[in-house]
Amino acid sequence: MEANNKSVSAVLNAPAPHMVGDGFRVHNFFPSGYRIKMSPFFMLDYNSKIEFSARNEPRGVGVHPHRGFETVTIAYHGAVAHHDSAGNSGIIYPGDVQWMTAASGILHKEYHEEEFSKKGGAFQMVQLWINLPAKYKMSTPKYQDIQHSRMAKYQLPDNAGIIEVIAGEYHGLAGSASTFSALHLFNAKLNKGGKATFSFPSSYNTGFLIIEGGIKINGKETAATDQFVHFTNSGSEIEIEALENSVILVLSGEPIDEPIAQYGPFLMNTAEEIQQALSDYNQGKFGYLEE
Repeated sequence: MEANNKSVSAVLNAPAPHMVGDGFRVHNFFPSGYRIKMSPFFMLDYNSKIEFSARNEPRGVGVHPHRGFETVTIAYHGAVAHHDSAGNSGIIYPGDVQWMTAASGILHKEYHEEEFSKKGGAFQMVQLWINLPAKYKMSTPKYQDIQHSRMAKYQLPDNAGIIEVIAGEYHGLAGSASTFSALHLFNAKLNKGGKATFSFPSSYNTGFLIIEGGIKINGKETAATDQFVHFTNSGSEIEIEALENSVILVLSGEPIDEPIAQYGPFLMNTAEEIQQALSDYNQGKFGYLEE
């Protein structure tokens, strides 16, 4: 039903990269790269595929605070170790997802995993910042470690590929991540010529990041590796066809219609809340984490 297709607003090239710490070379698609509506997703940092040389001292990002949102890190190549001030730590390997709800505040650091660092190799990651509704911004921090082996996977017909459901649901199959607002987050892994269809409410902000390969959308526009497809807030149906073996990160969510105040790693609703976050951080209320 073409009349109900969700049409493409723009196919966006990756903005110029910048370094986050010395371990992540990222393209920021939004909010700074492009001014596009993607709430509840506030930020998309994409570490496109690069080779890191072997190194004994792991590259990464030192201790930094977060408050008021969630960070979601998705690994495609390489491995990342993380630690926080609540005593949580872990490693995400290719296919894994680390979903950190910073909420009321946490100190965090993330580095290339030690063995990966010593060997070097291909590295490719996505980090999303997902806004929290005001009523949840000061809730207790928590983690969801979503291992690839336990991820919900929907097998597409005709050997088209699989949809890995991280959050939300696809054809009735629910992802394991619990969320504070309505959203869907999938990895679509399609074989060449494979097709997949998606249906999202017209009001949901929707975008696809092409991790690998290339696709045709609704039989019209095409998008290639490292491009981001932004959709209009009209229609609900999307069909994609893989022009080659492809991996696509699918994001769609109900907008959080609340004011935003952001300063560095704090994402709140008012300037006063930002001041409070700075004060709490400076007073050590986010806990302690060794560099």
